[in-house]
Amino acid sequence: MNVMTGIRARRFVVVGRVGMDLFTAPGVTTEDADAFQADMGGSSANIAAGLVKLGAQAALVTSVSDDAIGSFCLSKLDQYGIDATHVRRVTGEPRTSVAIYESRTENHRNVVYRNNAADFQMTVADVESVDWSQYSALITAGTVFAAEPSRSAAFRAFDLARAAGLPIIFDVDYRPYSWPSPQVASDVLSRAGALSDVIVGNDDEFGFMAGDKAKGLDKARALVADGAAIAIYKMGEHGAITITADGEDRSGIFRVNALKPTGAGDSFMAGLLASLADGCDLRTAVLRGSACAAIVVARPGCAPAMPDRAGLDAFLSQHPGPTEG
Repeated sequence: MNVMTGIRARRFVVVGRVGMDLFTAPGVTTEDADAFQADMGGSSANIAAGLVKLGAQAALVTSVSDDAIGSFCLSKLDQYGIDATHVRRVTGEPRTSVAIYESRTENHRNVVYRNNAADFQMTVADVESVDWSQYSALITAGTVFAAEPSRSAAFRAFDLARAAGLPIIFDVDYRPYSWPSPQVASDVLSRAGALSDVIVGNDDEFGFMAGDKAKGLDKARALVADGAAIAIYKMGEHGAITITADGEDRSGIFRVNALKPTGAGDSFMAGLLASLADGCDLRTAVLRGSACAAIVVARPGCAPAMPDRAGLDAFLSQHPGPTEG
């Protein structure tokens, strides 16, 4: 199965964490809040939610703590229509992560509790229990590789997905607080990138893998030269560069009045893949992914802020259009 065939079959299996998000009302600081809204979070779960909202199927592979927070996450996965068959409850000290963040851009603060995280307890046995033939593409984000046994399990998932003919889609998603050291992170993320068919990251992340931000774009180009089908080098307000064997394409962003900075990358990935699954060409899919990112940063929350097809189409019809790439 080639990359586009797998994506267009729209049966995604997403490997990585689900957690609880607690976020303030618009403009309210954490210390001034007398209430927080709770919803699902975690990069992989957010991507899965965005895909389902846009008409695709998504299953999540991870582990959650066998407590009230884990139950909350399982309930939310069900509400969003994400298949949780391969989400395992773990007992003992590991706990499902909780993120607390503010719905504001100026002096935005985001605190993530991930000590002894339950999702890092995902094992090789967990991924070997998956029937990979039931899916058409694998997606994962970089945090899944940050600790053992999750790291070995994720690389085993890559092997099993490849053997089943699934393309591998990788969001670099480097979070320094999850890793034992920058050197370990650089080595492991570079290894994961080299095994992937589609790699998405920002200029800092590609630069980190290259050992120098100034060399990040060259790193993205090298991944394609070495066999990846697509690398997308995101540059924040400056748009993105999409790299394939056929060349490079620069695209812009959809400017909005941002409420907070969180969730943009997850929504971009969901919008990109769902649009490719719908038959859009790559440039159009990248722009639709950028539109999804714009929608999410203008709303509270991450998973609940992600658009469905009608919402995305309405945004595109009403917005004046992207900036020049």
